[in-house]
Amino acid sequence: MAEYDYDLFVIGAGSGGVRAARLASELGAKVGVAEEYRIGGTCVIRGCVPKKLLAYGSRYAGEIDDARGFGWTCEGLRFDWPTLIHNVRREVDRLNGAYTRTLEKAGVDRFLTRASLDDPHTIKLAGRDGKVSAKTILVATGSHPFIPDVPGRELFITSNECFELEELPKSIAIVGAGYIGMEFASIFAGLGVTVTVLHRGDQILRDFDDDLRDGLASAMRNRGVGLRMNAEAASIEKEGNGFRVNLKQGDCVTADLVMAATGRLPSTMNFGLQQMGVELGWNGHVVVDEYSKSSVDSIYAVGDVTDRMQLTPVAIHEATAFAETLFNDTPTPVDYSFTPTAVFSEPEIGTVGCTEQKAREMCRSVDIYKSSFKPLRATVSGRDETMLMKLVIDGETDKVLGCHVLGADAVEIVQMAAIALRLGATKAQFDATRALHPSAAEELVTMRQRWEPPAAVAGSDAAA
Repeated sequence: MAEYDYDLFVIGAGSGGVRAARLASELGAKVGVAEEYRIGGTCVIRGCVPKKLLAYGSRYAGEIDDARGFGWTCEGLRFDWPTLIHNVRREVDRLNGAYTRTLEKAGVDRFLTRASLDDPHTIKLAGRDGKVSAKTILVATGSHPFIPDVPGRELFITSNECFELEELPKSIAIVGAGYIGMEFASIFAGLGVTVTVLHRGDQILRDFDDDLRDGLASAMRNRGVGLRMNAEAASIEKEGNGFRVNLKQGDCVTADLVMAATGRLPSTMNFGLQQMGVELGWNGHVVVDEYSKSSVDSIYAVGDVTDRMQLTPVAIHEATAFAETLFNDTPTPVDYSFTPTAVFSEPEIGTVGCTEQKAREMCRSVDIYKSSFKPLRATVSGRDETMLMKLVIDGETDKVLGCHVLGADAVEIVQMAAIALRLGATKAQFDATRALHPSAAEELVTMRQRWEPPAAVAGSDAAA
């Protein structure tokens, strides 16, 4: 008789949990997984995938305007939110089914209920008699939206509820200017909603390259999005059929809906981790080593719950490394270098590697190459649009440390650039690569003039 019911039991069936469960089972382990909501997790059910589908939908108004410059007559068109959201939900249902079949095909036992820990090898399943045991437990419960602790906080919606709206508001106030805030600001604005973003900092997208931050802020303002920096919410109140956000600066903003986009917290509360002695970090995340093992030998964790990098491909990579380490006798630490990142705003951002600021902290010498230009399509469509390409170079080794793109198809461009950066490509090798003309991406291999910061003005703070 086996000592445990399972070799591996996974709590959470998102991207990381599903990958770990499937691979471990294919490597011969007996695996069970519990999911309290829907198989697929945040990315598939109420995150990356449905959000990008909404982003696609929101861009057609601009595409239709562009078409006129190319000779198309576009009259009598109208947008119908119920059609878009119905079709997005239908695709989510399809993906939920696909992920479920993936686990079924791999022979993984599935429990659609909440799981909690009874001891380091025992799991309780809500609504079911008895318990199940496992040699190893993997926590892959992801993260959830953080809601600011202000009076009226229960009046916020979050990104989760955006996918449940039955009708579009006429106006929305978004508190927070990270990637989620910028993406939903772009989506709502593209669909004709009046958008105001409130951010307590002095610029959007903290931790991104400053040129990307400034460029996107300018582009969004040009599209009519209200960006209010140094504006911090003090409270929210009902006002008529909408809401009033009172600011610590003394004034207020009114809107039909108020959305919190102030980050996400690891989902580690109330299922027994603390009682098991699992060490939790500053925001409640599971502290793990390079092999994703927690402070308790039988308990591991991957994905957003560890607060390493909150990205779906990273969770999948961590899960793959976990399965290789435990079930294929191949210890595999996780490598986070040159992980590309996207912001599906309008225009979109693709970025990989070091920001200019980070490179200057790391290197004795840094060279910057950048190009800002009007894309070819915009020369005919008449759209007020600027594209930005930027390379950050180690001045001593000539290696490309960072690639940053703002504009149409930025994400597709940077995915390919990430391969070159990971292989240690130099600026000379970029320069030696033939350009694909005419394209926006050719700028990455045709920039020859180093960018120099403006000379300091005598008597200014910079000169001092």
